[in-house]
Amino acid sequence: MFCIINMLNYVDRGVIASNGVNGSRGSCSGGTCTSGSGIQGDFNLNNFEDGVLSSAFMVGLLVASPIFASLAKIHNPFRLIGVGLLVWTIATAGCGCSFDFWSITICRMLVGVGEASFISLAAPFIDDNAPVAQKTAWLAMFYMCIPTGIALGYVYGGLVGKRLHWRAAFWGESILMLPFVILGFVIKPLELKGFTHNKKTKEYGPMLNPELRDETNNNGIKQGVPAGTEGLTEKIPQRFSFSSFGKKVMIEIGHFGQDMKELLQEKVYVINVLGYIAYNFVIGAYSYWGPKAGQDIYKMASADLMFGGITIVCGIFGTLAGGFILDKIESTISNAFKLLSGATFLGAIFCFSAFCFKSLYGFIPFFSVGELLVFATQAPVNYICLHCVKPSLRPLSMAMSTVSIHIFGDVPSSPLVGLLQDNIHNWRATALTLTSILFIAVIFWFIGIFVRSVDRFNEQSEHGLPAAERSNLRPLLDESDEARTSQ
Repeated sequence: MFCIINMLNYVDRGVIASNGVNGSRGSCSGGTCTSGSGIQGDFNLNNFEDGVLSSAFMVGLLVASPIFASLAKIHNPFRLIGVGLLVWTIATAGCGCSFDFWSITICRMLVGVGEASFISLAAPFIDDNAPVAQKTAWLAMFYMCIPTGIALGYVYGGLVGKRLHWRAAFWGESILMLPFVILGFVIKPLELKGFTHNKKTKEYGPMLNPELRDETNNNGIKQGVPAGTEGLTEKIPQRFSFSSFGKKVMIEIGHFGQDMKELLQEKVYVINVLGYIAYNFVIGAYSYWGPKAGQDIYKMASADLMFGGITIVCGIFGTLAGGFILDKIESTISNAFKLLSGATFLGAIFCFSAFCFKSLYGFIPFFSVGELLVFATQAPVNYICLHCVKPSLRPLSMAMSTVSIHIFGDVPSSPLVGLLQDNIHNWRATALTLTSILFIAVIFWFIGIFVRSVDRFNEQSEHGLPAAERSNLRPLLDESDEARTSQ
């Protein structure tokens, strides 16, 4: 479920970048004017405005991420995922109904809410359930959906946009996501290592919030309240107090601040994310401007299909290879940094060389090998994010990693690359400048090899049991009272 949701999320990124949907602006040359096509043509967007559309989702992601993270303590996370995906579904349908730049930009902002609802839960859940010898391979399967989704988006957007209309591509996405919206509202609650949940989701707060935990005994019942009268207290109307609400909000903000401080003190995590930001700056711009640059430099007849085909093949094999190789050489943080720096360095050389070729036949093999190597980083980089922090910080670790690589990586890269192209009017020079930023990622990840690191996956949590032991004792999706009481 997480894999398909992730793929559909990135299909949307590929769709809006495809030439069939994105189109081109109208132009006049030598007294002859040609009408534009797609979004850029219909709304008469320049390259900077066009780049803003690819980055607008970040607004929804930034606003919704802390809200979903806080609500996950007191509500079933899958219900929250259902709400987030419902917003995503409505927003993508809204993109198909937009009438100008601002209307489609607002819809693109709301698309980020969908990603915010599941991104911090998926990787920790997969890491919890994967066999020890295949953890990175399982993560690779999940992150393989990113390049696969973008590539499918190129192809889908190109075909639907040209044969029907660019608006139909967005309406199709909404229909495809609907079953997962329903699943989000009906599926069993999930549990993650580092947290202990009672059966009732309303009791999550006291178990996770130290300020409230003191008011409960080991059975999750409030001290001083007889067990038989617990149901009665829920029926008595409670007067809403802004002061008590404000106090609770401040307490949550305080806990969030403490967790963030602890997270930022992890040198390994910070170095890893800095490299990931530089990497995503390049990949984000590749995914958005790649088809357009390829069409301009090499006069590709079907740039959407070409880039889609290269990305889907290299994305699948590269991402899976990175996961399997790390498992094979032993999954450690140090080995992950070695794989990251080595694969990215070689990949950057091949991608840079590809854009130096004047012939399409030289570009395709070099760019394919470069992408194969670059995508091998997906599983190792997220393995480090999960294993360099204690179990209870993993959802926050993944959330902040995702927010960071977007807000400092692919969000500014698309409009900045568009701005650069507007000024120099040379796609080859723009592509070479962009590709050189991959070497910054190489430097950060190479430094990570020499930083002292500790795998904290099995570190004892705040609830007294090692995470691995708790996993063996209790099925993560089991709701049985007997299973819980026996522990």
